[in-house]
Amino acid sequence: MKQYLKDLIENDREFQKIIEPLITNETVLKMKNFRQHYETSCFDHCYVVAFYCYLICKKYNLDYKSATRAAMLHDLFLYDWRKRQEDRKGLHAFTHGKTACENACKLFDLNEKEKDMIVKHMWPVTIELPKSLEGFVLTFVDKYCATSETFEVLKSRLFMKKAFRYAYAFLSLIIIRF
Repeated sequence: MKQYLKDLIENDREFQKIIEPLITNETVLKMKNFRQHYETSCFDHCYVVAFYCYLICKKYNLDYKSATRAAMLHDLFLYDWRKRQEDRKGLHAFTHGKTACENACKLFDLNEKEKDMIVKHMWPVTIELPKSLEGFVLTFVDKYCATSETFEVLKSRLFMKKAFRYAYAFLSLIIIRF
C-alpha cells in the first residue's frame, strides 16, 4: 500500500471508528497471512477496498457504514485460493463470496445488505445482481483495486528487466517519431 494512501486512511477518524471492531478481530487479522493479488494480502486488499467504498458511499449519501463493513469482510475466505482445496466445490471466483459471508456471519452481526454485498461482490461472475447501490460500489471498487494491485506489480517487474527497459525506450522513440 502506498504511503500517501496509508496516511489518508489512518487519519480518517470516522472510517477508523467504523472499521476498528473488524480489523482488531483475531480471525480477520489472519487475512494478513493470505496473498490476494501478487504481493497484496487479503487484509490489505480489503482494507483499501473498504476505504474507497466508504469515501464513495459517503459522498453519494449511501449507507457508507454497511458498505465499509461489507467491503472489509468481502474476501474473508482464509485459504490460499491458488492451491486446490479438496474440501472446496467449485472454482474460487464463483464460491468465495459465499464462503466469506459464512465466515463473517460467524464473527459479526451483519445486516441483510452487508450479507448481499459480500455474497455478490464478484458480479458478473456471480450471475445475481447486487440488490443495492452499495453492492455495485463494492463490486466495481473491488475490480478497480484488484486491477491496480496487479498492474503495479506487473509494471514494476516489466521495468526491472533491462531488456524490457530498452525495448520500452526504443518503442517510445518510434512513437515520438510518428
